[in-house]
Amino acid sequence: MAVASWLVTGLVYLLTGIMHRPEYHITLPPGWSTGGLPAFHALLNTLTALTLVTALVFVKRGRVDLHRKAMVTALALSGVFLLSYVAYHFTAAEVRFGDLDHDGVLSAAEKASAGWRRTVYLVLLGCHIAAAGLSLPFILLAFSAAVSRQYDKHRRIARRVFPVWLFVAVSGPVCYWMLRPYAG
Repeated sequence: MAVASWLVTGLVYLLTGIMHRPEYHITLPPGWSTGGLPAFHALLNTLTALTLVTALVFVKRGRVDLHRKAMVTALALSGVFLLSYVAYHFTAAEVRFGDLDHDGVLSAAEKASAGWRRTVYLVLLGCHIAAAGLSLPFILLAFSAAVSRQYDKHRRIARRVFPVWLFVAVSGPVCYWMLRPYAG
């Protein structure tokens, strides 16, 4: 199961690495739009964060059965997010923080208007992306250890990856709300 964790991680890295490249852009049929997906992604991340906190409360109270169900739910929510996020970025133009006229180009005036908020956004986004990429294989390995009843290994991995996963689930919606005014 650990091999599967690394294979899934590799596939995700590959897809996220090519999803912004123009030669892989997918044009949607007329009348189709993915414009509502960023809000859906923020909702999924918010639900994941709430589920993760709930799972933590359950395990601290010794309710392992409910902890397990909550963690499977968090993993499922994150999986749906990941699939939808990749599909969105294969079909939609990139939104740039500060792009007030929505032309995809950040002029000097737009950059100046965004000011320090752009730097805060880019730092948060960079931390979010790095944490998401680094945590993915360890989330899958913790899940794999739990499924295979290697509970000591599961606990050891989960104690380290849980706060990172929670950060990713919280920072994603924050990034969405910060970028939202610049979406077309």
